[in-house]
Amino acid sequence: MRIPMRHLATVAVFAAGLAQPALAEDTPDAAAQIVVTGRGLDDSAAAPAYDVQTIERERLLASASGRIEDVLSSVAGFQQFRRSDSRSSNPSAQGVTMRALGGNATSRSLVLLDGVPMADPFFGYIPLSAIAPERLAGVRVMRGGGSGAFGAGAVAGTIDMTSAGPDQLGLFNGSAMVDDRGETELSGTLAPKLGAGFAVVSGRWDRGQGFWTTPDNSQRSAASVRARYDSWSTNLRAVAPLAPDIELQARVAAFEDNRTLRFKGADTGMSGQDASLRLVGRGAWQFDALAYLQSRDFNNRVISATTFLPTLDQRKTPSTGAGAKIEVRPPVGGGHVLRLGADWRSAEGHTIEDTYRLGTLSGHRRAGGTNADIGLYAEDDWTVGPLVLTAGARADRWSVRSGVYEVTNLAGVPQPASAVYPDRSGWEGSFRGGAVFHAAKAIDLRGSIYTGLRQPTLNELYRQFTVFPVTTLANADLRNEKLFGFEGGIDLRPLPSLTLGLTAFDNEVRHAIANVTIDASTRQRRNVDAVHARGIEANAGYVAGAFAFAGSVSYTNAEVREPGQRLDGKRPSQTPRWAASATASWQPAPRTRLALTLRHVGTQYEDDLETDALPPATTLDAFAQLPLAGPVSLVLRGENMTDETVITRNSGGTQDLGAPRTVWAGIRVEMR
Repeated sequence: MRIPMRHLATVAVFAAGLAQPALAEDTPDAAAQIVVTGRGLDDSAAAPAYDVQTIERERLLASASGRIEDVLSSVAGFQQFRRSDSRSSNPSAQGVTMRALGGNATSRSLVLLDGVPMADPFFGYIPLSAIAPERLAGVRVMRGGGSGAFGAGAVAGTIDMTSAGPDQLGLFNGSAMVDDRGETELSGTLAPKLGAGFAVVSGRWDRGQGFWTTPDNSQRSAASVRARYDSWSTNLRAVAPLAPDIELQARVAAFEDNRTLRFKGADTGMSGQDASLRLVGRGAWQFDALAYLQSRDFNNRVISATTFLPTLDQRKTPSTGAGAKIEVRPPVGGGHVLRLGADWRSAEGHTIEDTYRLGTLSGHRRAGGTNADIGLYAEDDWTVGPLVLTAGARADRWSVRSGVYEVTNLAGVPQPASAVYPDRSGWEGSFRGGAVFHAAKAIDLRGSIYTGLRQPTLNELYRQFTVFPVTTLANADLRNEKLFGFEGGIDLRPLPSLTLGLTAFDNEVRHAIANVTIDASTRQRRNVDAVHARGIEANAGYVAGAFAFAGSVSYTNAEVREPGQRLDGKRPSQTPRWAASATASWQPAPRTRLALTLRHVGTQYEDDLETDALPPATTLDAFAQLPLAGPVSLVLRGENMTDETVITRNSGGTQDLGAPRTVWAGIRVEMR
């Protein structure tokens, strides 16, 4: 199913006019009674039991690359499947996970934007280039597993992003940047207050010739090219009160991202159109109701690394994601916050591909199906003096339907490899519970235990792919992943300006889906017995006047459990033991800021047998903003200032590289 553009246009017109009825309330008395936030319901007092880290807007705006994945990397333990950023990676490798619970490129963390799941309906990757940091008010990262709404999928935590409104953005906020390779970044946001409501219109355009991802040695050939990129995104959001304690939020967005990877003609791209409506009530009976619709597409052209001829043209991968939720918090009293809810998600899509032999079209492939999940959940938080207790449970009805893999020749005749797969469905239960004990004014103790569920994506079930020289096969018989984990931690505030946190965790994803090596040129997605990760996470924050420091470090001992197989006891693919990040900043005035960020990632392995290593890498980033005149500021950014060689892929010695030293300069305009 595809979303007709006229439907998105209808929602856009509705969103643009959403705040207009609020103009009738534009009186001093009405303004005093009506407060519109543009957010969902507040977190309960028990949320810290699940190890929550917050990224404030100031840190979002001070990224050297200007990209959301760079900002999220400040939370140690966060990772994409590959080290590449969203300028030079294949979008299908932009899966997000935490605590080394990976195994392939699918997201195992639930990523939300204003309550809406952002993962691609077919692949499960996150469209990172469509999420601009300057549009956000803040990010909450919950590293503990399990979740309430849309909880099926949060086996490696939840990343909850909230869009900014006029209070954070001002009336107009824009920037124009250029780097030392001539690449450009143009961004702008208009956020007028309309009566008691507001609207936000934003856009961003990034383009450039890119850098060389192929090492400058025998691996570079006449067919090698820079990682060219050209992406844009736009967003329209409106919020208006329907009553003093009820607000309606509407959002429509569109994006497109095109990249060239390694070889001339190896073009890849993604695009999407999203729409959502949200109704939030903050009265005695609090509620949060949400519905969304997503239309996504993906294309990818594979070029042989030996003949430099096309081997596959994944012309399009149309997919549709849809979902809804409702959560109610009845006023039960007695120190309790009770949450009752239901949610539904559906993902439908197919890949449409042309196969080539020696550069000549040889056949066609079509693969895909429909996944769905209906969840019911209940959770209660109970505050008893200095102790906060929380417990919750979910029941999920999942289904895998209409699975198909079609192979036809040029005449359209089905080939023997074609298959139609039986429908499957079932019920899964999960729970989570925890406690926060305010032991003293400056000491909090916390602990939690949880389970969770993740369905295999349509990509994992039905689509095979090749990254030379390895072909990874699909597997329509994949089972759901199941999480069991527990953790404990302490938060300290020895000084009003100093915060310290320490967490120890033990997480196990049973039936974890991994790309399992069969032979030198073949892997297959399979359920392994488990991926077991144990580790320690530490974070520190310090603020003294204009100076601020934020740092985090994680050590994770992760291993695959698959008795009798070669990968048993080895680390999951692409997962480091050590990861650390530290940012020091100085901000003597609202528009004056200097910041340095030091980031380290330890050794990772390309494959499940630990044969191809990705060496550790340490990078230094810099950011400076200095006011010039009126609302205009000078902005300077430096990525990888020490020009560290960051290897992002290593397949039998064939390597790709991450971003080299890159220096940006430009202006930022902020009109309140």
